[in-house]
Amino acid sequence: MEHTRDEPADALWSRLRLIEGQPLDARADAYGSLHDELMKRLESAPRSDAAPGTR
Repeated sequence: MEHTRDEPADALWSRLRLIEGQPLDARADAYGSLHDELMKRLESAPRSDAAPGTR
């Protein structure tokens, strides 16, 4: 099976659609969990010394 670049984005959109279908209080909790998960991924991603365009 071949993986495409769009798979992570497709999974995120699917998750967002699922969250949007929930009642408001559950939606707030789900968005909070998603935020925490994405922050952990960003914090654990490899870093370069400087971001492009900054010095």
